[in-house]
Amino acid sequence: MPHRNKAITKEQQDSLTPMKVLQDFIEGNARFIRDEVHSIDHKALISQTTDGQHPKAIVLSCIDSRVPVELIFDQTIGDVFVARVAGNFENIDILGSMEYSCKVAGSKLIFVLGHESCGAVKAACDHVELGNITALLENIQPAVKLSETQVKGKYNSSNNDFVDKTIENNVRLTIDRIREKSPILNEMEKNGEIKIVGGVYHISSGKVTML
Repeated sequence: MPHRNKAITKEQQDSLTPMKVLQDFIEGNARFIRDEVHSIDHKALISQTTDGQHPKAIVLSCIDSRVPVELIFDQTIGDVFVARVAGNFENIDILGSMEYSCKVAGSKLIFVLGHESCGAVKAACDHVELGNITALLENIQPAVKLSETQVKGKYNSSNNDFVDKTIENNVRLTIDRIREKSPILNEMEKNGEIKIVGGVYHISSGKVTML
């Protein structure tokens, strides 16, 4: 079993490319599936990151407790920024956090991570209205509407194909809006400084499928 007792340094972060970080995530997920993740010296990493951090990536994930972002990619203290909101969509605060992560703090990858059986997506498919949840689900409606043009059958959460397609569309549309709404991140990606990608985590297997 591999061992981690060294946090990422600025020099190591600078040497990374977006593709290297993505490959690291893919390999980490493979270790997670095989139950061969790193053993971690948390005390050492806490000490090394007390005065600073140099994360390699930022992940936008759902709040779902079954999607422990660092664990499923075999990452640890100091490795990644994580932004979480039910339904893993962007808003102005998350965009600002991404811009900080990449433009200021030097991260190389933005990973938008949806997941199987997402409750927020199911609620959006069913047009649930409840308190502040109503406004939250509006952010997922573009993906719902797109799926209605692509999938046959009922357009609600009883149709697993419809839900699965909406989960994928929500990730893809979120990536599109990140590029559209953040000229900073759009330019960084065009210049090869960062990469913006997406995937879906399967809670039934532990596997992340790239989109």
